[in-house]
Parts: sequence; C-alpha cells; structure tokens
Amino acid sequence: MKRFFGVLALGMLVTSSLVACTAADKKDETEHDKKKSTEVVTEQQFMSKVDENYAYDFAKGLEQFKTNEKLGYRTAGSEAELQTGEHIEKEMKSLGLQEVTKDEITVDSWTFEKADLSFKTTSGKEQLAVLGGYQTNFNTNGKKSYEVVYANRGTADDLEKLDVKGKLVLIDINQREEWWINYPTYQAHLKGAAAVIAVQNGGYGEVDESALNAQDICGPEDAPAFSMSQKDAKELKKALKKNNNKLTVDFDAKSTVKMNQKTYNYYGKIEGKHKDEYILLSGHYDSYFDGFQDDNSAIGLMLGIAKAMKDSGYQPDKTIIFNALAAEEWGVSNSRYDWSTGAYNQIFKVHPEWAKQTFANINFELPAFEHMDTNEIRSVYEFKDFLTDFIPTVPAIDGIYKDGIRIVTPLQTWSDDFSFSIAGIPAIRNDFQDSQFMHTHYHSQYDNNDTYNKKVMKYHMNMYGTLAMSYDKQAVTPLHFTTRLDEMEKSVKEKIYTMSDVDAKTLLNELAETKKVAKELNAKVDEVNASYEKAHAAGDTKEADRIYKENEQLNDALLAAFKSAQDDFVRLTWEDEVIFPHEHAQNNIEALQQAKQALEKGKASKALDESLYKVDNNWYVYDYDREVYDYFTNYVTDQPADRLKWGAGRVMGHEDLYDVIASLQAKKDGANFTKEIKAIDAAIQTQQQLLKKTNEQEVKAVQALRKQLEAM
Repeated sequence: MKRFFGVLALGMLVTSSLVACTAADKKDETEHDKKKSTEVVTEQQFMSKVDENYAYDFAKGLEQFKTNEKLGYRTAGSEAELQTGEHIEKEMKSLGLQEVTKDEITVDSWTFEKADLSFKTTSGKEQLAVLGGYQTNFNTNGKKSYEVVYANRGTADDLEKLDVKGKLVLIDINQREEWWINYPTYQAHLKGAAAVIAVQNGGYGEVDESALNAQDICGPEDAPAFSMSQKDAKELKKALKKNNNKLTVDFDAKSTVKMNQKTYNYYGKIEGKHKDEYILLSGHYDSYFDGFQDDNSAIGLMLGIAKAMKDSGYQPDKTIIFNALAAEEWGVSNSRYDWSTGAYNQIFKVHPEWAKQTFANINFELPAFEHMDTNEIRSVYEFKDFLTDFIPTVPAIDGIYKDGIRIVTPLQTWSDDFSFSIAGIPAIRNDFQDSQFMHTHYHSQYDNNDTYNKKVMKYHMNMYGTLAMSYDKQAVTPLHFTTRLDEMEKSVKEKIYTMSDVDAKTLLNELAETKKVAKELNAKVDEVNASYEKAHAAGDTKEADRIYKENEQLNDALLAAFKSAQDDFVRLTWEDEVIFPHEHAQNNIEALQQAKQALEKGKASKALDESLYKVDNNWYVYDYDREVYDYFTNYVTDQPADRLKWGAGRVMGHEDLYDVIASLQAKKDGANFTKEIKAIDAAIQTQQQLLKKTNEQEVKAVQALRKQLEAM
C-alpha cells in the first residue's frame, strides 16, 4: 500500500539524497541548509544508540526497593513504591528529559512486609514456609499460634462441615480455570476464618513447586489471604493428615491496607516542534516479588528509548512523553476493577487534557522475554492497518520471533493501555497475555532476571522506538474506523436477533453505510499523512508545516470520533473481556436457549455443564453460597463509579440464576424441570428486552459516528 512510506523508508530517502549530492551541489548549499540536513535523524541513527545493557541495568536496579526483605514487593502507595518513583524521577532528569513532573494521585495503599509460617513436619523437623501475600489487612504483631485446617478447594461444600473460626484455612486453587481468589477467601471469611492460605494447583506459578503467586484480590481488605508454595503445602498437608486435619502453627505476618493514600506518577518529555501534541509512552513501576519482567523491564525499555533518542539527537515534531505509572497491579480496595489505578487516575483525574492532545499511547509490559514465536502487538481496532504497514520496516534479529509480527485486536483490560484508550487515546501494547509465561513465571518469585532475553529487549527497543518516530511523522493520527465496524458487523448473530424479534437488519445496514464513509475517510487520512511524509522526506519544512496546520481540525475530529467509539461500543463481560454492547444480551440469550432445550429433553447435567455457567457471573453459583455470590455481584452493580474506575458502566447488566442453578444441582436427569424452564424463559425475555434496547442504542450510535466521519 502507498498510504505511508514509514520512517525507515524516509530515513533511507534522506540518506540517499545526501549521497547523491554532487560537489557543486554541496558548494552551493547554504549554511542554513547544511544545518538542516545534519539535524535529520534516521531510524538507523536512533537504533545505533539503542543500549539494551542500559535498559537491563536500570531494570535490575529497581529490585533494591522492597517492603518484604525476603520476597521483594513494591506495591501501591508503599514506601518501596515511593522510593522507586523518586529513583525514576532522578533518572529522567539525568537523561535530560524536559519538564520532569511528579503527579500526585490517590490510591488505596498496600504494604506487605512478611508472612512467615513455621510448623513441625511428620518427621518432627521445624519447617519455615515463607508466604506470598494479597492486598488485605493482617497483623500478628509478632509470632502467633494458629490452628490450620485443610479445606480442599475452599468451596461452600468444602467448608460446610469444617470449624474454621479463628483458624488458618489451607486451600488449593486454580485461578485461571476455576475461580478467583476472592471467592473462597470471602466464603471462609463469612465462616469466621482468620485467613486463607492458597496453594496454586495449576493456572499460575507452574514453573516450580516452590513458586508462590500474587494477584489482585478483587475483594474487601478484611478477608485476609496469603500464598503458599506446593512444596511447603505438601509437608503441611502430610502433617495435617497425621493429626486428623488439626495442626497448630506459628505465624508471623504483617500486611497493611490503608484507604485514600498518596502515591505518584512521573513523566518527562522530549519536547517537539508542535509541543502541545503528544505521543505517550508508558509502563508501570509497581511490582510483585522482584517483578523483573513485570514491569521493571518495561521501565528500563521506556527510558532506554528516551536515552537513545536523546543520544542520537532526535528532534521530534510532536512532544514525546515518557510516563512511569504507579499502582498498576492493584490500587483500589474491594472493587472488581482494582488494577490499572495509576493510569486511570493519570488520564481521568490528573491530565484529562491529554486525551485531546495525544496521537497514540504505546504501553510496555513484560517486554524482555520471547513469549511466543510470533511477536504480537495488541491494538485498538483503528490502528490495525497502520501497524500492519509498519511491520515490514522492523529490522529482524536472528534467533527470535521466527514467525514474525502479528497485530491482534481488540485492546483488552489487562494493562494500563485500556485506561488510556477509553479516555480517548488510541493505544497499543506489546502483547503477552496468551503466552506460557503467564502460566509459569507470571506474578511469582521466578519473574527475575533469569528470564531476561537480551535480543528481545534490543528488538523491542528498536521496534517501539521507531514506531514512536513513525507516529511522529504523521500529520494526523492514522485511525481507520473500518476495522471496528467490520468486527462489529461480524459479531451480530442474526439468528439470535430473529428469535428475539429484534431488528438486526437496520443495524447491519447502518454499519454498511458507515463503513462506506469510513473507507473514504481512510483514504483521506492516508493521503494527508503521505503528503506530510513526502514533504519531510524532501526537506520541505514549509510545506510540511502547511499540511500539519491545515489538518489540525481533522486530527481533533478523528480523536473525538475515536472517543465516541470507545464510549458507545466498548463494553465488558463479567470476566473483564471487551465486547460490543449487543454481545452481552446476545450471548446470554444463546446460552439460556441452549439450557432450555437441554431441560426440555430432561438433561439437567447438560444445561449445567454446557450453558448456564456462561451467563454473566453465574459460574460462581455452582460452588459458593448466595451471600458470597451477591456480595461480588453487588460490588459491580451498586458501587459508585469512583470505586469502579475504568469498569464503571461497562457491564451491561446481570441475570441472577442462583436459584435456578441451585435447584438443578439438587435434581437428577429426567426429573420434572417445569419450574426451572419457566425461570429460564423469564430470563430469556429479560435478555431479549435488553437486546432490543441495546440494538436501538447501537443504531443511533452508529448513525452518530457516521455523521462525525462525514463531517471530516
């Protein structure tokens, strides 16, 4: 495609033109032109200054700041996080970044100092188990004796016949395939447990039997939880079995959550000619354990790009902001959406003006490990075409990413880029979420410098540094709305609409008409940016400035339309996955219809095993009491937006199937399911009404987006 030359090609054009100059040309060159030509910094020059050793050393150096001397941890609002931020601020100034700024934000803080549990093994030997922690309050005030009981997986059934009051409850957990830590923890809390000790049984921390794990708690601070390795748990379980599931242990722990505390985001700039137009690079600096990949390496990479730009003399057109963010792993208590707190506050509370000034956000996570043979860039829909054209400009490095680069959409909620995107900043990140690393090393003490891949670090510094330069050479943000509209069209299941007596054709027609307008706009955006790059390649600063100024309103309109798309078309499932609004009711109706058909054939097991668990958060009905289910439902549906942060208003509703599922669990196949079918019919009708309402809203939103695009 011709729509964009790429800055690598641009650099080659400039270099070739300089080589082709004759002696006479050079003699006639004015001193001004000589100065101008020496100011051009190509990608090759930038990459020649990339220093992956600097990035590694800085990443490794962040490990000095910790709250837990044995395990690490620099968490939201803790002294270790504050010290880390000050260290980054000092480095930004040392690199020569401009306007280095310390932004105060409010978070719920967590300081995890220790959790040492000692017990006698079956051989009579004293064993010390060093535990990991979750964001809850628990302070033994020195060593204290507790009774421990084993409760299998910590479900309601597992706990029903156990006396756990005032005791430590040991459970096995697979948070990837079964449930999150908050459910068994709160179930035990309601029965009076002192704390839960969770042992990873697959899902996370699979690298070694001595691995601990940490995740965001997604629950209240007064229901404590800790993490124990499989290795220590084996010995503890043996001792419990020998003593009829009763064992006294000594526990010395201190984990402290405080509400409404202060921490800080930091940023520095390389100021551009258009100083109030931004390209934003970001990464978070809080961590579990040492956090070498997640996210020390990201900070090292980001500052390494800044250093290479400074060292190469790169002078950007737009101001490039390097933003180190606090409280990504966790930062707000008792919320489903308790991560990415620092980024959310940065863009919604501290610098909301950035949303109208920023061409793109590049966010970094776990960037110094080869997660897969394919290097994935996860992106908002609208950047997919631009990034696809950028890929061929990325220089390969032997021995890594043998299958090249792939663009994946949509952007998901797992990192800070989502907060920036819903604020109206088109965002991307280096992707990692489908990799084996997430099962093995992620959020464990094995996320250390042993995982470091020097080639991958250099590759990403080259790639994302030149990508920032590529964004810098665009007159307008290179958004293509056709990709989102295509995916929205594909997501409509007409069969579900028809059975629900909902008009899908109007929505599909509106999408088709809007795609036509969007396609024309794509061509306009590409033409403007190609002309701007051509002027730059020719060294025609006057023409480039004319094109830039002439299209300022177009850029503003593109960002405004992107924000509208985020507001109108980005919703979340109860498992935090990004969907289009109609998919909530559509998917529920499909699952409910399948369950009804199974029950009509007398198959309760089929309805339970294949359908009903797919509806909203009803997976948790199967194993937990009504009080637990209601608690974690209500804290999404009934809490104020300030506690829900980036999740506020994104979930489309809730279908309560607790009584239906509980009733079916008590029956066998072939029983009378008249009552349950009636309840499911009512749920289907509710979801069909929601689909109808959502469809009407989407039609209006698509029409409104088309008007915005037509006006450009």
